[in-house]
Amino acid sequence: MSKIRLGVNIDHVATVRNARGESYPSPLRAALFAQKSGADSVTIHLREDRRHINDSDLKEIKSKLKIPFNLEIAATNEMFKIALKRKPPFICIVPEKRQEITTEGGLNLNFKKNFLKKIINKLKKNKSRISLFVEPNLNDIKESKNLNADCVEIHTGKFCNLINKNKNYKNELKRIKSAVSLGNKLGLEVHAGHGLTYKSAKILAKISGIKEFNIGHFLIGESIFVGLNKTIKNFRKIVK
Repeated sequence: MSKIRLGVNIDHVATVRNARGESYPSPLRAALFAQKSGADSVTIHLREDRRHINDSDLKEIKSKLKIPFNLEIAATNEMFKIALKRKPPFICIVPEKRQEITTEGGLNLNFKKNFLKKIINKLKKNKSRISLFVEPNLNDIKESKNLNADCVEIHTGKFCNLINKNKNYKNELKRIKSAVSLGNKLGLEVHAGHGLTYKSAKILAKISGIKEFNIGHFLIGESIFVGLNKTIKNFRKIVK
């Protein structure tokens, strides 16, 4: 079995910084620390309202990080132009609502489909690997292939919430397994992310065919108590 990659999302370092309008804690420092601690990539979400990561963070991280970084963006003209300019090695296109606290689900792939296909093709020509953030839904996996994406990142939020509330998660796990299997059959690289903790990541790491985990909120929260280095190493052991 090939190694599962670990992407560390550092958005919530910026959330803490922005709460006081200070210059610290530094997202760049967190990105470099994640790199030193064994992360395979660093994920940042440049939201339209810049609620955590901002344009300066993106520029700094792009210039100083040695491992790949994964830029999460909404399918808008503004974000498309920024991605074309900054040329991140990895891009994940995600849904975005201004009022939401966090990303609430996968992309609606039937909304502005022609625009989405156009930006995917242009970003790929710009040498970025393109992932679509989708529900564990077989139709969405098929449509991601039709849209010429390189990867899908399966939204694991519902699965993780069921585990956190000690509810039966077997049906949701089955959906994820089916989506992973189909993605692999279609030649898509399959990733997983959203809401992952030690417990949920450990369960999903047993599924054959997931190539990458992207973990942020829990990882940054846990690092308050035990440190970023130890938390990353703990996840590395889980997904190895």
